[in-house]
Amino acid sequence: MALSRLAQQFADEIRNHDWSDAPYRADKAGHKREHDTSRGRHNVPQLAPEETDTIRLNVMWVTAQVLAYNDPNFDVYEFAEACGVDTTTPSGRPRSGHITAGLRGAAYPGSGYARPGSDEA
Repeated sequence: MALSRLAQQFADEIRNHDWSDAPYRADKAGHKREHDTSRGRHNVPQLAPEETDTIRLNVMWVTAQVLAYNDPNFDVYEFAEACGVDTTTPSGRPRSGHITAGLRGAAYPGSGYARPGSDEA
């Protein structure tokens, strides 16, 4: 199933952004370190690849929570892959359960995903 147009646009922005210096500065959408001035490139720390991947994963989850709540046909794995998030298990099998574990389900089983901004687990 194809992502909705909105979900694909979110995924494109998440995948395209350089998250490697995210904790250290605010960046415009689609930031790329290679386009920084030499001053900015040399004075801002850069995260390790694993740390960068963790930020991308968290951004994907926050966005996916809203999309999943609003779209009953939303496929979190397809969205994660489109965002550039690795969805495989440590042994390389497809569709690791940690992807769905990052979304908050509704308080009542079978009622979908928790409302965005709520404290539902």
